[in-house]
Amino acid sequence: MKALITGGAGYIGSTIATACLEAGIETVILDDLSTGREDFGEGRNLYIGDIADADLLERIVVDHPDIDVVVHCAARIVVPESVADPLGYYDTNVGKTVILLQNLRKVGIGRVVFSSSAAVYFGDGGEGVDEGAPLAPSSPYATTKAMVESILSDTAQAGGLRAIALRYFNPIGADPRLRTGLQNPTPSHALGKIMQARAAGVPFAITGTDWATRDGSGLRDYIHVWDLALAHVAAVQQFDAIATTSDPYQVFNIGTGDGVTVRELVAAFERVTNEPLPVVEVERRPGDQAGAYAIVDRAASVLGWKAERSVDDGVRDAVAWAEKLRSLG
Repeated sequence: MKALITGGAGYIGSTIATACLEAGIETVILDDLSTGREDFGEGRNLYIGDIADADLLERIVVDHPDIDVVVHCAARIVVPESVADPLGYYDTNVGKTVILLQNLRKVGIGRVVFSSSAAVYFGDGGEGVDEGAPLAPSSPYATTKAMVESILSDTAQAGGLRAIALRYFNPIGADPRLRTGLQNPTPSHALGKIMQARAAGVPFAITGTDWATRDGSGLRDYIHVWDLALAHVAAVQQFDAIATTSDPYQVFNIGTGDGVTVRELVAAFERVTNEPLPVVEVERRPGDQAGAYAIVDRAASVLGWKAERSVDDGVRDAVAWAEKLRSLG
């Protein structure tokens, strides 16, 4: 098999590419390198350019006529940035995806695995959500993911393609062999903020301590990025058996099936580093939610996939990758 991975030089896409290669799936990478690293595409048939460039896609298909499936990871993903620049996010994440899908149809590629997000859910009760839970995206970024899902569903029902959407929760960690990882040295997620606080020698701020969770802090489902990559491999390998002509659009939650609170994440960081982490408690930020965790029964029964790595594993690999990234420059 051969997979074209859009955004394959980024954090998620590069890890998926590595997992595909280890599973015997050849890769072709399409990335504009706006956030990705060129070295993440080395030896992986990297093409540098825009996902909406029809001429570039035609060249890729001429060079690789045996592409079986597209894994669509390319997107802008920073929630506050999406609030400040909604038009830019709708243009990149939705508009260019529509053009990509139109061009894929022209070149005869009809299988798409879409990297979606748990941000499409409401997630305000700290409880589990399954694929049938109501969608209530709370940011332009989340709305773009929900919109692309709708586009894929409608197009699949019309016979234009078949698609699998993977709604993944909160990726942490890095490739366990540290070949790739998070390319942003100052990520905005909780673990990134914890690591930045440790590096700066300042307390980590727990934003909100009165949520309806077991310890009052926000709750997330932290999935190791390698487990997430293996879920994409499972979707690629079993695509035709899952997204059939009679039922051409499928959705799966990709998470651990368990929630971890912010306080518990701090405790995991302390276990991994064997050092205490000072914290301060502050008020909730506008737009914050209690969070949610994935109900993953469908992924287990249909994809035959489940997460195997712990939150400590994710923290350990994230810390090790951050040290390597500093050496890479």
